[in-house]
Amino acid sequence: MDTLLWYLEITLDYIAEMLPCMVIGGAVFLLLLPSRQRKLHQNHLSSGKIREVALFLFVMFCTGLSALTVFPAGFWTLGHWQDAFSGSGTLWPLIPLSQSVSNIQWTPTLFRTDITLGEWGLYMMVANALIFLPIGFFPNLLWCRPKWWKGLLAGLCSSFSIEFLQLFAGRSTDIDDLILNSSGAFLGGLLALLLVKLVPNLSRKFQVEVHYGRETGDPKPAPGAGAGQL
Repeated sequence: MDTLLWYLEITLDYIAEMLPCMVIGGAVFLLLLPSRQRKLHQNHLSSGKIREVALFLFVMFCTGLSALTVFPAGFWTLGHWQDAFSGSGTLWPLIPLSQSVSNIQWTPTLFRTDITLGEWGLYMMVANALIFLPIGFFPNLLWCRPKWWKGLLAGLCSSFSIEFLQLFAGRSTDIDDLILNSSGAFLGGLLALLLVKLVPNLSRKFQVEVHYGRETGDPKPAPGAGAGQL
């Protein structure tokens, strides 16, 4: 029980660290919403409320994830900023790129039986997979033609980008993280496929709708027109 409470406390601390960037991401999304809607209308497309809410949550999540991954550890905590402005700490630690590259863990350790994870290691392993579930789930849900590989591709691309950027943020770059992140995104993509299969009427509400002919007299667009529009 004590371990579970400790896990919960750590998780809440991470969520609190994500919040500043999530607020920024949400604000930018709302500011750009009118121009996006106009662009969609010009292309005879519309995005319903359910889809926009899902997009809003996805943008907030992605910006929150960036707070945990591409910034120095603890960057968005109050204590970090207090130390930086008081002069007792550094806002952004400058670590030589050569040192970061030399510290890359190229060899996977996930499948080694001689390594004991411990409570912290187990938490990080599970968290690294679960936190990438939305990275695979939302792309398959929000864009047309969901495929099993889209979640995996989204996870690989986003995780690789994060691991690369961490070289400049004084963070550890680890092949294990790439494997776990991609696995979590792949699982998220499969969950989206399951939702589309089981509840097709609901899943269609997360897609853009194509409008043609009624008001403008324009011909029907080619199949797939507007796919992937935000």
